[in-house]
Amino acid sequence: MRRVSWTALWRIARRDLHAGFRGLRLLFVCLFLGVATLATIGSLTASISSELGARGRVILGGDVEVAMTQREAAAAELAALRQPAARFSTTIRLRAMANGPARPGTPGAVLTELKGVDGAYPLTGTLRLASGAYTPLPADAILVDRALAERLLLRVGDRLRYGTAPFRVAGIIAEEPDRVGEGFTLGPVAIVSLDGLRRTGLVQPGALYETKYRLTLPAGVAPDGVVGGWKTRFPAAGFEYKTRDRAAPGADRFFQRLGQFLGLIGLAALVIAGIGVGNGVGAYLTAKRGAIATLKVLGATARDIERLYLMQIGAVALVAVAGGLVVGAALPPAIVLLVGDLLPVRPAVGLHLLPLVTSAAFGLLVALAFALPPLARARSMPAAALLREGVERRGGVERRGGIERRTALRVALAGGAVVALAVATARDPLFAASVLAAVAAVLLLLAGLGWAIRRLAARVPRPRAPLVRLAVANLHRPGAQTGALVVALGLALTLFVTLAAIQTSLDAEIARAVPARAPDQFVLDVPSDQRARFEALVKSNAPEAELNVVPSLRGTIVAYGQTRVADLAAIPDDAWFLRGERGVTYSPTLPQGSVLTAGKWWPADYAGPPLVSLDREAARVMKVGVGDTLTVSILGREIEAKIANLREIHWETLGFNYIMVFSPNTLAAAPHSLTATIEMDDAHQGAVTRAILTAFPSASIIATREIVGQVRTILDQMAAAILLSASVAILAGIAVLIGAIAASRAARTYDSTILKTLGATRGQVLGAQAVEYALLAGLLAVLALALGGGAAWFVIVRVFEFGWAPDWWVVGGVLGGGALLTLGIGLIGSWPVLSARPAAVLRRL
Repeated sequence: MRRVSWTALWRIARRDLHAGFRGLRLLFVCLFLGVATLATIGSLTASISSELGARGRVILGGDVEVAMTQREAAAAELAALRQPAARFSTTIRLRAMANGPARPGTPGAVLTELKGVDGAYPLTGTLRLASGAYTPLPADAILVDRALAERLLLRVGDRLRYGTAPFRVAGIIAEEPDRVGEGFTLGPVAIVSLDGLRRTGLVQPGALYETKYRLTLPAGVAPDGVVGGWKTRFPAAGFEYKTRDRAAPGADRFFQRLGQFLGLIGLAALVIAGIGVGNGVGAYLTAKRGAIATLKVLGATARDIERLYLMQIGAVALVAVAGGLVVGAALPPAIVLLVGDLLPVRPAVGLHLLPLVTSAAFGLLVALAFALPPLARARSMPAAALLREGVERRGGVERRGGIERRTALRVALAGGAVVALAVATARDPLFAASVLAAVAAVLLLLAGLGWAIRRLAARVPRPRAPLVRLAVANLHRPGAQTGALVVALGLALTLFVTLAAIQTSLDAEIARAVPARAPDQFVLDVPSDQRARFEALVKSNAPEAELNVVPSLRGTIVAYGQTRVADLAAIPDDAWFLRGERGVTYSPTLPQGSVLTAGKWWPADYAGPPLVSLDREAARVMKVGVGDTLTVSILGREIEAKIANLREIHWETLGFNYIMVFSPNTLAAAPHSLTATIEMDDAHQGAVTRAILTAFPSASIIATREIVGQVRTILDQMAAAILLSASVAILAGIAVLIGAIAASRAARTYDSTILKTLGATRGQVLGAQAVEYALLAGLLAVLALALGGGAAWFVIVRVFEFGWAPDWWVVGGVLGGGALLTLGIGLIGSWPVLSARPAAVLRRL
């Protein structure tokens, strides 16, 4: 026989393909959902990362930034930092209380981020004001953020006090160019000149402030080379460096990780939807078996049949992928428009080809991998077998090992390409491979369970109840789609459990943000020689108050054991304490909120070599223990201390949880300030706040509610992102269930016709199917609980590093509701089977 040409095959395929994709709509929906999800997540992540990279100089405030805390650069350091032909700027930033005019409905004092700038600021970008242009500020002028102006009802010309210095509001800040580069803040921003900042009296020895020196370099001068020279000259200075290429590493790292995680959820949803693709294609080819048999009788070869329907499937897949790409490209600008204020930068509208191309490749590869097996069955089955397939099951592919091996090889190549593409484009290849391996393992487990259930149903004693007997027979009869139903139901129920466990664990994490006993206020920058006065002041205004006063400094870990942090090729993601400066303190006794897990605490009068107590988790990450050394740079001086003990820190107490606590003789003589927590009745908080700010103008007060509010907002946003992504996976699971039902429709129609011919009512036929689905759902519920719980645990504990605390009652309720939903979908899908007229069905056999 002569093969039919591609042109002729396409003409037949186009005529046979219904304009509304009848029979292939499930294929279209599954691919469209998966590709649209992947493209949207990838495009949005790429938009944010591109914006952070493109605006690196503006975000950082220059080409290079050198930062240090609790001090300014010495004269020799300052001279070395200045580069020939480079522009240079200095800023000092600290937390301070803004005392506004007494007006009804205002808090009077607000915690803010106060930044002092020199005349060269900003080196890059533009500091925009709500009205007028920015010019260098005189010593008595101040610019305030819009949020601060709204809280204190400030207008241009109003008076504002910081510390002991009054200021006149000279303008309202509309855009601070280096806002993202400044990192996390606890309050709105106010900007003064460096002379104005020194007027406040807030910059004192031991005060918690940060000094930043920024440079714009001449063309052709590489920032990394300049930084390398400074590191060599000042290895122990405790400087923290940033360059324009990594202006906001924290924000970039967070969105890259979140984007990767959500993208892998989307990829998992696409793989799950691929099963629906296979079921949908199988159902479509089953409905087309008459046409396929006719073509074979007329001389079409198996290769012609394969090419013909591959073109139809490919055409629908291309349209679905194209639609998904259009949605994936259009949604990110809409998301930015709706929630742009929640993002670190507002990305520009643009087309990012890489995530779109990657999403399209994923969609087409998944479609190919799952469409090939049913296509192989149709192409290899003889015409006579196709015409009698509804009443006679033949081995077909199963008895033709060569065809089966060829199809398996094609599927393996397509699946391998999906895995390779996912790993190659992932930020963390091992994580991506692990997620895909877990998805594959779950699918194989469910497929194996479906095979086992079918074998077991064929061997159990026949139940007496007719409906139950029919339901059990449906599980193992010829043409039964038990394996597909088990995979579909198992996936749907597992996804319901996963989503419920993640959501309830996040809710528990939010609830834990406000423990049963938590400080009402944090007080920063109390002079170290005024401790007795501070405690007496608080007690006089709130006799019931409980105070915890600790020394407070800042330090950078520069070495642990024999390893220098500067020599690390890359800092691991879980070694957050090695990135920049961290709070340090000293104490003669074990701090509150800590439990000693290794070693011994030093005596209260210890006077030997420096000792340090380290957080147990930090010690695990750095692979150090009791007896090893830890080198910390504090106030520009490297201090090598021996690790005396390890502690487990209860972070949820919202108290002072320092990962490093030194022996008192190590740091007591260093310039520092005191930090305190206060627990008191709500009625006394206002009086205590006013008394502290009057007696200690340099102090700053943080209300616990402000911290908890920010934490709650972040967790709510994360929960919403996970919920939306997981919802797509659940929709994919439901699509798989619909596909499994569609794939078995022909066989069920035949069974239903025979039963109705023998006198069965619609209710009895429907009842038998309901019992069948209920038996499967009951068997799969326990497995879904285990699989979904394990997946949720991995997301909560390993990815986001939260506590594992799901509400199992809620999870069980969601599992039960999901089972009822899937049961309802199954019964609704069975209605066309019940509506078939026996005479018409029997004539087609």
